[in-house]
Amino acid sequence: MMGKALDGVKVLDFTHVQSGPTCTQLLAWFGADVIKIERPGTGDATRQQLQDIPGVDSLYFTMLNHNKRSITIDAKNPAGKEVLWRLIRECDVLVENFAPGALERMGFSWEKLHAENPRLILASVKGFGPGRYQDCKVYENVAQCAGGAASTTGWRDGLPMVTGAQIGDSGTGLHLALGIVTALFHRTHSGEGQRVDCSMQDGVLNLCRVKLRDQQRLERGPLMEYSQFGEGIPFGDSVPRAGNDSGGGQPGRILKCKGWEQDPNACIYFITQGAVWEPICDIIGEPGWKTDPSYATPKARLPHLNEIFTRIEAWTMKHDKFEAMEILNAYDIPCGPILSMKEIAEDEALRASGTVVEVEHPARGPYLTVGNPIKLSANAVAITRSPLLGEHTEEILRDVLGCSEGEVQRIVASGATGYVQKAAAE
Repeated sequence: MMGKALDGVKVLDFTHVQSGPTCTQLLAWFGADVIKIERPGTGDATRQQLQDIPGVDSLYFTMLNHNKRSITIDAKNPAGKEVLWRLIRECDVLVENFAPGALERMGFSWEKLHAENPRLILASVKGFGPGRYQDCKVYENVAQCAGGAASTTGWRDGLPMVTGAQIGDSGTGLHLALGIVTALFHRTHSGEGQRVDCSMQDGVLNLCRVKLRDQQRLERGPLMEYSQFGEGIPFGDSVPRAGNDSGGGQPGRILKCKGWEQDPNACIYFITQGAVWEPICDIIGEPGWKTDPSYATPKARLPHLNEIFTRIEAWTMKHDKFEAMEILNAYDIPCGPILSMKEIAEDEALRASGTVVEVEHPARGPYLTVGNPIKLSANAVAITRSPLLGEHTEEILRDVLGCSEGEVQRIVASGATGYVQKAAAE
């Protein structure tokens, strides 16, 4: 059988919370041996955050740390510090998302790391790149604001809004993972490791680049696909918030469907693509719009988008979102139901594809998590549970560092590893 894509790659995981663990979990899914370094007694802060079962690792932690091994090490303990340096010499990648300067204060500067292991790749997530904000700490919503997403999200006459998608944390983690595998490939012919840096501001901006596109277009005239153009409302000097407008060349909106009075997610996203304008007109009962000069072409329709979508919504409100989707898909009309998290959790197709996975945990029992969104034809991914705090400490000392039983006991007796959780037989 073919091995996993990243078999043989050892990753030292100094990450916590979300951005870094997203990156290292992805590497672990692809077969890297991800060794999560945690503080004795406490570990990753998310183990205790948003706990729904007292004394049990939270879903916040478990859903970001699958397929990893955990070792507890006190970096202030001399024996613990030596274990970390031994691991650094053995590993291919060190990933961290500490506050700016923290790694250096711990004694692990890039210069020292590179001298000890020239093949090591140091991968870091920070809030900002070089500049006046480079020393600032950043969290998810701060990144969305600083990266331009919030200013362009929400309703035109309301406050900026952040999105429920974690584009700052998880988005940057995905960017960092790509940087790591690129550096690993480069190392195959250079023989040298390098630094990989991703800032959350940069990651968010990369994901909302279409708004930077629109900023430049706005300097040359109004953004005609935005609703406010059809409403005759002047544009300012920066890209406005556009509600649920599609943001692309094909106008789209979220429209209510049958049952919207009781279900806030009884809605569908509907795109009036030019190629299917004629069947749209027939379906909604406006065949005259196919030839009417005010509606017949995409450009002519732009001043009338509110009227057009109001009429389409009168049709969608007669059907539930799945019925509407089935009717529209028969004519290749782009659309999609607004799925609640409950609907996603219960979707059998998503479970069958591995997009949603049920995992068994020794303390929590079964829980749902998100599977690997990247599918490789030759490398199927099995999602295994997150580790208990320090669960693999002695195993890692033996397997990775080659410690004898006596050496393992000496390290443990020194207090370098603290208390270790052990799972019952599974």
